[in-house]
Amino acid sequence: MNSELDPQQLRAVVARASCHDPDAWEQLYLHCRPRLLRYARRRLSTMQEAEDAVSDTLLRAIERIETFTWQGGGFDAWMYGILRNVLSETYRRAGRSDRLRQRGRSEIDLTVARPEPPPTERLEAAEDAAILRSAFSRLSGTDQDLLEMLVVGGISTEEVAMVLGKRPGTVRMARSRALDRLRHAWRSCDDA
Repeated sequence: MNSELDPQQLRAVVARASCHDPDAWEQLYLHCRPRLLRYARRRLSTMQEAEDAVSDTLLRAIERIETFTWQGGGFDAWMYGILRNVLSETYRRAGRSDRLRQRGRSEIDLTVARPEPPPTERLEAAEDAAILRSAFSRLSGTDQDLLEMLVVGGISTEEVAMVLGKRPGTVRMARSRALDRLRHAWRSCDDA
């Protein structure tokens, strides 16, 4: 079963979910869970914590679906907003500051399904990944969060704007600045 829903399908499934259709919620679960889990995993210590946060997010969505309206970034952005609140509560309960765990923030999953490359390519890729992790860890939490939502989470600029409560143009400018800082950090790490 293909878990990705096109915009029309997503609207139809959300409408059915708001009428408490369990099949619709299953489709929404399959649509949202992979990206939400990647996002949560980058911010929490263990996979179990990330899975719990995503489960809590989905439960809250079920409880609050009547409050959802199609504006701004849409359903995916609404789900990310709920997840961000769940993560904030998780940090507070654990006595963490709003700054995210450094280990989780600096790990970027760069795996792609493809044939096994030759050893020299694997070595170069590992070195590049290490440099990227190091450069990414040098970014501010705000820059990391923004780039993760856009790249790792795969949500649109408009959706990120809705989650962050900013205008899409502001998010595009912030993305550009964050990418410039990442390039600068990459060069610094590469030179080291």
